[in-house]
Amino acid sequence: MRADPSDVTRIFDAEVREPEAFADLGPRYNVAPSQPIAVVVQRDEGRFLELHHWGLVPAWAKSVAAGNRLINARAETVATSPAFRTAFLRRRCIIPADGFYEWQREGRRRQPYLIHAADDRPLAFAGLWAPWRDPATGEWLLSAAVVTTTANAVVGRLHDRMPAILEPEAWPLWADPEIHDAGLLSDLLRPADEGLLTVQQVSPLVNNVNNEGRALLTLPEPTAVDPQPLTLFG
Repeated sequence: MRADPSDVTRIFDAEVREPEAFADLGPRYNVAPSQPIAVVVQRDEGRFLELHHWGLVPAWAKSVAAGNRLINARAETVATSPAFRTAFLRRRCIIPADGFYEWQREGRRRQPYLIHAADDRPLAFAGLWAPWRDPATGEWLLSAAVVTTTANAVVGRLHDRMPAILEPEAWPLWADPEIHDAGLLSDLLRPADEGLLTVQQVSPLVNNVNNEGRALLTLPEPTAVDPQPLTLFG
């Protein structure tokens, strides 16, 4: 997230948990799996903006490495997947994001594209979260995954999957841990309206997760889109 946590909490009617952790991170333009991501979680004492490890680590996992394979949950199977079904019914979250990247292969290069709201408002990805206790240290880790669905026409020119983006009226339903109706919840996980998103070519510097900063969004010279994709949200 590039947006200031105070703006995010205002939009999602939440409080920041551990503000110092967000201050240490600052604005980010190139978030990768296994790094901390901002999530909005509904708890008994209120709604909070928290930092979770990107890559859901189920309670039964032997190590945090299990999360490396679980950065995304497919909407079509999330209710039955052993890794995600408990979180789907009991531990759902909203993952605020300024946008997401997809890539196209252009010869021997990977050209990244930023997909974001046409009006630049933060997007609300459907997410799942889980607590995991390290058997070696006893320490607790909070982790999360992004729910994906079939791509709409805008994203479809790059890839056939995309994050499930929740409309504001769906936020209370998705975040409420007391709602366990799988059919109702699954109905929220549909492709975003085509008018919501726009696609922007960005710097190939995005291809290296060690690169950060606003320069990553600089537009390079236009190039043609190749039909063979690489993706974060497969």
